[in-house]
Amino acid sequence: MPGDKTEKATPKRRRDERKKGNVLLCQDIIAVATLIGSVMMIRLLFPSYVEKLHEMFMYCYSFAGEAGGHPVTDHLGEIAVQGVAIFAQTAGLMLCVTILMAVIATFAQTRLLVTGELLKPKFNRISPAQGIKRLFSMRSVVEALKGIIKISILLYLIYTSLQDVVGIASTYLYTDIGETCRDFLGAIFFMMLKVCLAFTALAGLDFLYQWWEHERKMKMSKQEIKEEYKQTEGDPQVKGRIKEIQRKMAQARMMQQVPQADVIIRNPTHFAVALRYKQGRDQAPVVLAKGQDEVAARIVRKAQECEIAIIENVPLARALYAQAELNQEIPPDLYGPVAEVLVYLYKLGHKLQ
Repeated sequence: MPGDKTEKATPKRRRDERKKGNVLLCQDIIAVATLIGSVMMIRLLFPSYVEKLHEMFMYCYSFAGEAGGHPVTDHLGEIAVQGVAIFAQTAGLMLCVTILMAVIATFAQTRLLVTGELLKPKFNRISPAQGIKRLFSMRSVVEALKGIIKISILLYLIYTSLQDVVGIASTYLYTDIGETCRDFLGAIFFMMLKVCLAFTALAGLDFLYQWWEHERKMKMSKQEIKEEYKQTEGDPQVKGRIKEIQRKMAQARMMQQVPQADVIIRNPTHFAVALRYKQGRDQAPVVLAKGQDEVAARIVRKAQECEIAIIENVPLARALYAQAELNQEIPPDLYGPVAEVLVYLYKLGHKLQ
């Protein structure tokens, strides 16, 4: 069908879509990048996290052991302030790193694309019909399946990790608080590492799907390619007409130069070349006009009207037509044969202009 989109997108189509912000962007890769950043920071700042967590527990225990029997609830404000301070100290740097990883992952996929095209309001986005269409589209089904798979994997890894921690939780009653914090954070680190590996595999598969989907949407129909070619290169019929007009104008200018020629060299019917040689001005004979078939016949007729000498020389006519350029001197390897023709004309009494 003429409207079927079966052709790969042209470079111009890709450039235009890129300006609109329509580029390949896999959100799962961004999520994995932030997750990797979090795991890296936990690994690098693990001792600091253990120390801060230990500090927080000890701060809370200090209120529990206070004399006077004041309930801990009387100090919830102070505990909250201390908790926020410790959270900012521990999670602040991690948050900055995850944001940086997200930015890097985004720009790496879009090749530093910055555009406000996607921020412009589009009424089809709030159209109920379009909304229902998107809701029951293949993309929505795939995204739903991806979400189910992600949640299932995440719940499984959290369950198995908590199961391991719960199995040894009773031993923490006889363990130092610092050691307990270290084990607790270690369990979190290994759980996140498992999640990171699982989600990286999913992100790789999702990237391949997103690439396939992007290329499918970018495909063009043959009619679209023709229209694009007309916009960039111009209508072939118009260009052909322009070239035809230019060719006729060039031929007209060429025919106007025929009366200035000293000799016309031709074979009987196919080729004709008009040469001029003015002593003291031209270093070598100059081609004023040349043509084949009908143009050759016109050159000969014009020469006959102007009483210009016409010499039939089949090999020389073919060589001049093939090698010599219009309004240029003849090639050096043809000097000898052309000189013989000019000498012959001189002997016949034809004077060169």
